[in-house]
Amino acid sequence: MRKIIAITLILALLALVGCSTTLPVNATSNPVGTKVGESTGMYLFNCIPLFGADSGIQKAAKNGNIKNISTVDQRVTCYFLWSNVTTVVTGE
Repeated sequence: MRKIIAITLILALLALVGCSTTLPVNATSNPVGTKVGESTGMYLFNCIPLFGADSGIQKAAKNGNIKNISTVDQRVTCYFLWSNVTTVVTGE
């Protein structure tokens, strides 16, 4: 019984452990704008999209009503079994 409780606690702690990083993806010669758009997707094992995940540049630009893209960054947060990928687009 103690082993089952210990394993359950370890798995619960692993599910809460995560790390996050932000990476530059692209930059254009357009001036940095005031608008920001984001799109987020959740992925199982960092490759299987969940719940219709769409973390693309086009979706982020549409969410921010951006016509001329200046910069694109990507924020990746990894957990034990899944990851969240957020694409951040700036521009006008």
